[in-house]
Amino acid sequence: MAMTSFSLSETVIDAAALTRELAQAGAGACVTFEGWVRDHNDGRAVLRLGYQAYASLAQSEGERILAEARDKFAILDVRCVHRVGLLEIGEPAVWVGVSAAHRGAAFDACRYIIDEVKSRVPIWKNEHYADGESGWLHP
Repeated sequence: MAMTSFSLSETVIDAAALTRELAQAGAGACVTFEGWVRDHNDGRAVLRLGYQAYASLAQSEGERILAEARDKFAILDVRCVHRVGLLEIGEPAVWVGVSAAHRGAAFDACRYIIDEVKSRVPIWKNEHYADGESGWLHP
């Protein structure tokens, strides 16, 4: 693939533009996932999140996960973008998109990718709580 399929972004994710990149004549399905910043976690009010990544390792591990998805599922194309930096409530923190000839492969690959990204890619979030405290988590 000529372009990088996994990326970290310091700017707002443009889901519509990313989805258009997945379009091709053989695609009968496109499944996307957006993870948004919510206003609570574990019973605590959250004001915003800060994401940090070990960029070079995140990039290589993210690409490895997308390559695994291409090998495991009958998909045509795939993209994943994860935000870094300070995010406000409601902003998309991560986006995954998959195109395939059939919906089953697209759904399965999309779920595999987000689950693996959350467990394997070195990205950490710092939750800023309404009570003034903050705490680091691995998403």
